[in-house]
Amino acid sequence: MTLHLPDAHGALRAYEPRTEPLALTPGAPFTSRTVFSAAHVVADPYADTTPDSPAAVDWDATLAFRRHLWSHGLGVAEAMDTAQRGMGLDWAGAAELIRRSAAEAKAAGGRIACGVGTDQLTGPANLTEVRAAYEEQLAVVEESGAQAILMASRALAAAAARGPEDYLEVYGHLLRQAAEPVILHWLGPMFDPALEGYWGSSDLDAATDTFLDVIAAHPDKVDGIKVSLLDAQREIDLRRRLPKGVRCYTGDDFHYPELIAGDEQGFSHALLGIFDPLGPLAAQAVRVLDTGDREGFRALLDPTVELSRHLFQAPTRFYKTGVVFLAWLAGHQSHFTMVGGLQSARSLPHFARAYELADTLGLFPDPKLAEERMRNLLSLYGVDR
Repeated sequence: MTLHLPDAHGALRAYEPRTEPLALTPGAPFTSRTVFSAAHVVADPYADTTPDSPAAVDWDATLAFRRHLWSHGLGVAEAMDTAQRGMGLDWAGAAELIRRSAAEAKAAGGRIACGVGTDQLTGPANLTEVRAAYEEQLAVVEESGAQAILMASRALAAAAARGPEDYLEVYGHLLRQAAEPVILHWLGPMFDPALEGYWGSSDLDAATDTFLDVIAAHPDKVDGIKVSLLDAQREIDLRRRLPKGVRCYTGDDFHYPELIAGDEQGFSHALLGIFDPLGPLAAQAVRVLDTGDREGFRALLDPTVELSRHLFQAPTRFYKTGVVFLAWLAGHQSHFTMVGGLQSARSLPHFARAYELADTLGLFPDPKLAEERMRNLLSLYGVDR
C-alpha cells in the first residue's frame, strides 16, 4: 500500500514500502576492528514530566536495546551524547544508567565503555571543581567495572582561561589516577556548541597539537581516542600521528565506511551514534571486513551514509531524535517519546525521509509494523491516510 510522505516543500510524494527486511542475524565476534555503538535511552512514556524535569527512563526497554546490540557483537558506549547526555539526561540519571548497563553487560558478556564528564556542575566552575567532578564520575564508572571514556566538558571549556595549559593539567591529573586505559573523546562544536575552542584553541591544528600532547605524556593510560569532528582527512592525519598502540575510534557519522576500511597506513575502529539504528547491518559489514574483503564491507555500508547524513544534518545535536524515531519504527520500543521532550526537535518531513531511507535499506525487522507506525504518525500530523 502506498504511503504519501511530505517533503520539505510541503508536497506529498508516493512511496511504496518494502515488504521484506534484510536477513541480519547474530554472528561471531569481530576480529579486525573494535566497534562500539553509542546507545540511546528509552523514555518512560507514562511519567508525568516536563522538559526540564529529571529524566524518566524505561529501564526494561533501555536495557533490552543494549542486549540487542551485544547480541550482534557490538560494544555499547554508554551514557554518551546519543543517550541525551546534557540534553535531557542529567548526571543522576546517567550514573544510574551506567550502573544498570554495566551490570547488564556482565550478565550478557557484552563489552561496555561509559562516559565520564562534568555535567553535575550546573553553573560556573573553576578548574579545581571541574577536576573534582571528573573524578567523581570516573569513580562511578570504574566501580561499575566498565571502561571509561573521558568526555569533553562544557565546564572545562568555559573555565580554561589559560588555554592549552589548563587542558594539559586537568587531563594529565585524570590519566595519572585512572585505573585502566581510557578512551579520550573529542566532540566538535557541531555536536555541542558549548565545546567551541576545546583543547584551548578554535584553530583545529593548534587544538590537535594539544590533544596529542596529552596523549604523548600518558600513552600507557590511553586505549584510544574518539574523534567526532566530521572531517575525514583531519581524522586520518590525526590517527597517523598517534603513539603506537593508541587506537583511533571514528566518531565521524559522515565518513565512517572509508575510515573504518582504512588504507595502507592504517584504519579507524568505531564508536558511532549511527550504529544505534544500523547495529545489525554494521555488524554484518564488519564481519565481511574481518575476512579481508574491503570492497564487500563498503558495498554493505556505503549505502547507509545517506541515511546517516540525513539524521546528522544541522543542527547536528538533534540527531538523537532520528535515532529514537527509527528505534520505535523498528519495534525496539513501544512509543516515540524522548526524555526532555526531544521528539519535537525534528520536523515531519525529516521523519518521513528518515523512514524512507531506512526502509529502503531494509533496516526494519518487521516492515509492516514500521509502515503502520509511520501511517499513525502521518495521521497524527493531519496527513490524509
